[in-house]
Amino acid sequence: MSSRPAAGAVAGAETVRGIHPGTGETLAISTSGGRISAVEAAAGEAEPFVSPGWVDLQVNGFAGVDYNDPNTPADDIARSIEVQRSTGVARFYPTVITGSGEDMRGSLRNLAMARRTVSNGSAMLGFHVEGPWISPDDGPRGAHPQRHVRPPSIEEFARFQDAAEGGIRIVTLSPEHDEAPRVIEHMAANNVVVSIGHTNATSAQIADAVSAGATMSTHLGNGAHARVPRHDNYIVHQMADDRLYAGLIVDGIHLLPAFAKIALRVKGPRRSILVTDAVAPAHCEPGIYQLGEQQVELLPSRRVELASSRRLAGSALSMDRGVENAMRFGGMTLHEATRLACSNPGAAMGLPERTEYLAPGQAADFTLFRLEGGNLEVIRTVTAG
Repeated sequence: MSSRPAAGAVAGAETVRGIHPGTGETLAISTSGGRISAVEAAAGEAEPFVSPGWVDLQVNGFAGVDYNDPNTPADDIARSIEVQRSTGVARFYPTVITGSGEDMRGSLRNLAMARRTVSNGSAMLGFHVEGPWISPDDGPRGAHPQRHVRPPSIEEFARFQDAAEGGIRIVTLSPEHDEAPRVIEHMAANNVVVSIGHTNATSAQIADAVSAGATMSTHLGNGAHARVPRHDNYIVHQMADDRLYAGLIVDGIHLLPAFAKIALRVKGPRRSILVTDAVAPAHCEPGIYQLGEQQVELLPSRRVELASSRRLAGSALSMDRGVENAMRFGGMTLHEATRLACSNPGAAMGLPERTEYLAPGQAADFTLFRLEGGNLEVIRTVTAG
């Protein structure tokens, strides 16, 4: 495999070497100005695999750090970013869940400040607001505190966006609210990806949401009732709509392997997206941690639960394990599984510099890793070349 340098490539560019997960060919990837300038076949053996840098669209916290606390120190956020890099994640979207307006704005303000001031803050491509405009019902609401659930509002979105310094790029909401289509149209017109989640919506409400501009499903198969109608339910209707990308928490806890296999096959290697939905205890020892105003417990089984109700409350998944599990549960190739962590998130977010797989002009973010016996080991994560 070889390709011409991108227009404007300059001499002296940095070079990253690795094996293409799809072709098995060793590549020399030249970078300049934060973009790939050339991709060429190279001699050599025993290189690690290389893929575009992984992007996680849904991270509530990591390495003991809670992004839903307005008072989380910037240095702690910076440290959590470095730990995520060790799992292959080059960029991510910190996620703020349902809370009081004051707390949610405070968390967004705090994250925006960290994004501006810490040395690795550019790892935060934007922010994901998950709630408070979700279903109030037990089951679909998940771990979100019921007392803060409310209908969607263009005015409240504007207040959130102001606190986030314009950085909100994903909003998860339920289209069961009467106000949803109008709010979805407004956000989509303002370059915000709208994702359906934590919902008890009817098929007609889901269709109306997609017509209004919703393009994604948040952790499909989760944030749901324990029992739903056999055929006519909000999970099936989202799976059947080919216009919707699907975020999937492939940890063997949120989705049983059989369901993960079905979802990955239905949405396929182009519309499936791996997310972690990680919370503060991710990459930590079992114990009690915070998720906003609520306590969560990481059990020895790696399941995270609300300490008060034992409901699932995010995950302790890391993206390297998610890629492993996409192959293990879904029967995907290594190339397909890594696409779910890089090119597909880029396409879903409308980022043209992140939609192609190791091509000139793409962002110079890379994840280098080894795979032996089905076990994936991240070697290093490179950002901006």
